[in-house]
Amino acid sequence: MKLWTLPLAATVILTGCGPLSIYYREGVSVTRQQSDTLDCEVKALRDAPVANQVRQSPPIFYPGRTVCNSAGQCYTTPGNWVPGNVYTVDANSGLRARVEQQCMAAKGYAPVELPRCSEAVAAQVQPVRGAKLPALGPNSCVVTYQDGSYQVVTPRPAG
Repeated sequence: MKLWTLPLAATVILTGCGPLSIYYREGVSVTRQQSDTLDCEVKALRDAPVANQVRQSPPIFYPGRTVCNSAGQCYTTPGNWVPGNVYTVDANSGLRARVEQQCMAAKGYAPVELPRCSEAVAAQVQPVRGAKLPALGPNSCVVTYQDGSYQVVTPRPAG
């Protein structure tokens, strides 16, 4: 395995473990929600396009050192400048996110973050294509599938 693929593989694996951030509106099908999200992402990109700016962090000066030997002879090494790192920033990313959120809010959605369902819960869920988003409860979680789709479930408490 090439070294550059290790961080990529770790990122892909770890993103499947954390919570899922989605726009939520009770009773809407997941496919409709994904379609509305795509529409708003495209609108946001059109209204606040990518505006990359190349920036550089400030340089750092490392002063020289004075070194003396046992005979008392001293010499000073010169200081040196290390240039700052060059990086790129999308100046419109924050605005684009706000435009997207405003668009989704106009369609009746609210942003939510749902935990991934445990393996035990996911194993009991019967996959339903086009499932509607259920009412959320304290135990609500999300099951994600290989094709990028997901299903929100609210398991009943054990007891």
